[in-house]
Amino acid sequence: MSYNILSQELLQDNAYLYRHCDPGILPWNHRLPNLLAEIKQHDADILCLQEVQEDHYENQIKPALLTLGYQCEYKKRTGSKPDGCAIVFKSSRLSLLSSNPIEFLCPGDTLLDRDNVGLVLLLQPHDAASSSGRPTSICVANTHLLYNPRRGDIKLAQLAILLAEISRFSRPPNGSSSPVVLCGDFNSTPLSPLYRFLTTGRLNYSGLKIGSVSGQENSPRGQRLLPSPIWSHSLGIDHQCQYRNEPAAAASKEGASSEPSTPDPETKAEFKRLRIEHNLNLRSTYQHLLPPNGRPEITTHHSRTALTVDYIMYTPDTVTYPNGRGLHLLGRLSLVGQAELEEVNGLPNHHHSSDHLPLLARFRLCR
Repeated sequence: MSYNILSQELLQDNAYLYRHCDPGILPWNHRLPNLLAEIKQHDADILCLQEVQEDHYENQIKPALLTLGYQCEYKKRTGSKPDGCAIVFKSSRLSLLSSNPIEFLCPGDTLLDRDNVGLVLLLQPHDAASSSGRPTSICVANTHLLYNPRRGDIKLAQLAILLAEISRFSRPPNGSSSPVVLCGDFNSTPLSPLYRFLTTGRLNYSGLKIGSVSGQENSPRGQRLLPSPIWSHSLGIDHQCQYRNEPAAAASKEGASSEPSTPDPETKAEFKRLRIEHNLNLRSTYQHLLPPNGRPEITTHHSRTALTVDYIMYTPDTVTYPNGRGLHLLGRLSLVGQAELEEVNGLPNHHHSSDHLPLLARFRLCR
């Protein structure tokens, strides 16, 4: 399950987005019971939550989830931001192998100067024996990328760090591999270049304007072209969104850029091709269009917009790689369109206490 639960401080700081709402449904003491009831009703084994306000997490959300049998991992945004990302999972079904918080803020890097974060967990099902006799693990990642529609360059650099971390933990040097579930609020639409990059593993960005990367605006305001390279060589991440060395990986994980290094001629040539790639073979659990007439699915709706920006991506079982195992999609929780949400006065409303809808998918782990 992936769910942006709407931080109360962010709701109050952006009150103009919720003028359509009955004021009585906006206080936290009304919203929290609804959110917890939704989580309990869906009864997911793994939850990826965004906009989880730190004080509410520590004092209310985490204690409530612990009583439901979940183990909780959390990463707060850097700086003065009040919220962060959480991944929680049922301790009766899964064990934690590693928890890896990621900070996209890299001091000294003029591009990566925002407070967004991510979280990558390696989980092992309790009945984890595979056909080969090796334990099976699942790599679960959660993030909330930068909102600003005009800064697609920052979004892509943040995503490159996240993909590099996922690659590092899902495909370690010993040759093993784990299927990936990637959840989050990517602040990008299904028709955007960023989405195509995630789902095809390739983005040719020659002539692409930074305001067009996310697809959030019909008339993008960011008119500068994406530079080449998009992110600095000193980050230690190549054009395939993989770390060139482990020290760089450790530095980025802690939110600090590595020492500047001179890239080799081959690396320089690859970056100059105006192309970035990744090899995680991700697929979206949702098709983003509603039958029978192809209206767009909506995951977030408030006074200013109605879009899909939230996703659950996964490694399908049709993908093969050495010692690899995939996930077979069994089903998903249906979404609705803008018309249906407007019938209930948008989001939040009396029954749904966030300005996002939860996404839920069911998988079978192929071993």
